[in-house]
Amino acid sequence: MATNSAKPNSWRKNLAVLWFGTFMAGVGFSEIMPFLSLYVDSLGNFTHDELSLYSGLAFAASYFVTALASPLWGKLADRTGRKLMLVRASAGMAIVFILMGLVTNVWELIGLRLLQGVFSGYISNANALIATQVPKRKSGQALGTLVTGNVSGTLLGPLLGGTLASIFTYRVTFFITGFLFLIVFLITTFMVHEDFQPVLKSKMLNTKDVIGELSNAKLVFGMFVTTMIIQAANNSIVPILALYVRQIMHNSPATTFYSGIVAAVPGIATLFAAPLLGRLGDRLGTDKILIAGLILAMVVYVPMAFVTNVWQLIALRFLIGISNASMLPAVQAILAKNTPPHVTGRVFSWNQSFQAMGNVAGPMIGSVVSSEFDYAGVFISTALLVVVNLTMVYFNTRAMRKARV
Repeated sequence: MATNSAKPNSWRKNLAVLWFGTFMAGVGFSEIMPFLSLYVDSLGNFTHDELSLYSGLAFAASYFVTALASPLWGKLADRTGRKLMLVRASAGMAIVFILMGLVTNVWELIGLRLLQGVFSGYISNANALIATQVPKRKSGQALGTLVTGNVSGTLLGPLLGGTLASIFTYRVTFFITGFLFLIVFLITTFMVHEDFQPVLKSKMLNTKDVIGELSNAKLVFGMFVTTMIIQAANNSIVPILALYVRQIMHNSPATTFYSGIVAAVPGIATLFAAPLLGRLGDRLGTDKILIAGLILAMVVYVPMAFVTNVWQLIALRFLIGISNASMLPAVQAILAKNTPPHVTGRVFSWNQSFQAMGNVAGPMIGSVVSSEFDYAGVFISTALLVVVNLTMVYFNTRAMRKARV
């Protein structure tokens, strides 16, 4: 049986280091997104349809592989420790991003994006390591704080990436991103502490046995589905967001500027609200915070379909950020509180797989709905997704509510 008895309060140092690590990871992942399709275009003479296809493949490839690879890495994390997986992920990402700056055709880029998915797992293993070390009564606060690292990095990334690409080139920006991941690799290697006794392969639990170790497997798997739907809902509007802003601003020249604000506002709200709501969840009940966040999301998505100016949309997107701040850390905290330490790596990796599936499904849903109906229809369909999620969470967390009575 693996033991993971970190030194008293060493989780606080790990939290600080991993916050910076997830921040840098967020920057690294998101800073290439503003120009990835433009980089694809620079790699050949493509028709409009070919460019759309290759750009879509480049975007989706890493998420698809992440969904498949995460359970394998999670199993290895439970056998060898989470720190080793953090080192593996950060080193792999550094190499992959440097190689992306050297590609000569689009298929090499797509292949490296697939390989990027293979080297996934930094954020999920950071969550798993903190979840196994932090006292259960503080897991909501700790995981709420950790999520702000990735959120703030993801916020800053597009701005940094666009600036670097305009000053230097697309290729140099990939090299800089690889260097950022090299920094993550170094701080993780030398500053993260984990006491972990490796487990013999013959003593590793299989999937059925892992499920048997869970005190409430239905709740845990319900949280996986909840994660997937949260991600699908958040990403369903990504393909049409800038187009929707252009529509309500009547093709204003300022559309690009305000599209950036609309895209960034939820992350800003999440950054400030997540630690506070995580702490509140530790006191009142994490399930209550999760349900409240889903209700808020349901209420907010519907009026987004009927806004008449961009400031109304910005205000509603800010509320969605508060909703995300209550939902995402709450799911992580519920998983942490209902998972034995020796299988935490596997459980959090399964959750990452469902998260990746949501990242793939969300834009597909948004694209299909917007083509069949209109932009407003995407917000309505997203609200319906949230209703389904709320219903599931309400029934899945009944045992938690009964335990408090």
